[in-house]
Amino acid sequence: MRFLKITITIFVTIVVNSFVFAQSVINQSEELGKVHWYRSYDKALEVATQKNKDILLLFQEVPGCSTCRNYGHNVLSHPLMVEAIEDLFVPLAIFNNKGGKDREVLNKYKEPSWNNPVVRIVNHKGNDVVKRIGNDYSAISLYRRMKEALLKKGKVLPEYFKLLEGELAINTNSNIKEKCYQMYCSWTGEKQFGKLNGVLSTQSGFSNHAEVVKVTYDSTLVSEELLDAYANKNSSTSVANSTDYKLAKNDLHYYLKHTAYRFIPLTEVQKTKINSALGYRKPTKKYLSPKQLKWYNELQQTSNRGKDLSSFEFDEAWALLETK
Repeated sequence: MRFLKITITIFVTIVVNSFVFAQSVINQSEELGKVHWYRSYDKALEVATQKNKDILLLFQEVPGCSTCRNYGHNVLSHPLMVEAIEDLFVPLAIFNNKGGKDREVLNKYKEPSWNNPVVRIVNHKGNDVVKRIGNDYSAISLYRRMKEALLKKGKVLPEYFKLLEGELAINTNSNIKEKCYQMYCSWTGEKQFGKLNGVLSTQSGFSNHAEVVKVTYDSTLVSEELLDAYANKNSSTSVANSTDYKLAKNDLHYYLKHTAYRFIPLTEVQKTKINSALGYRKPTKKYLSPKQLKWYNELQQTSNRGKDLSSFEFDEAWALLETK
């Protein structure tokens, strides 16, 4: 009987804590995005010491202007960015338009009140680890500061975190290019090009009535000349004019779509790398974040996998799994 009471108590505690944890994000101000933030500076220092992590310190106006709200929506709400902040750092939010403890921390760092978002990454003693981020409200800038801080601390960058850089760069980097290559089988093309460093996504399609692979790549990491040379070595030719390119939805990420990976939300870069690794029978779980890995392992253990999420946008698919 005593064991039963203890078990019930633990279960209730877990349920209540989970509910409070979920509610804290559902009800929090939009300026904070979807990150679970600590609000006590002293508590954040304590946790940072215990976990040997740096603190990602957000100074934010809450409620705030459109810049503050956009930072919450566009930078602090991408699921993998949120997970990286919570997984690799101790997130701490300080309101720059409040008094009390918030004002004390604001004064300590000499931050202006009623200001646009500022991010500092500090160690367990509260000292800056990297340069302060101010007047820059892009996700890629925050990512690069996080990456710099992790490397300074001697941390090994998780593979999902490294892929996130390419994902964020797709829509913000002028060095992102596209090119189509014709070959005998687009499935093989996606597999071959997808493994290359600098290739961010591959898509099976058709152009001039032939099978092609559209390759999206970062030209600072892999040049067009290198891609062309690689294509020639792999029975593929460059398509000079691919304006009539059409996506072949049924052939897209062929290897991935025949596995349990289609049931979990993945970014385009993750899909490309996992699809290629599957084609070569290489390890794939390393590309998943901790939460994605948990979902994947749960799928492997049940025959009822539920909704196929492969046709959903990443954020939408993530939201669907979050509600389960």
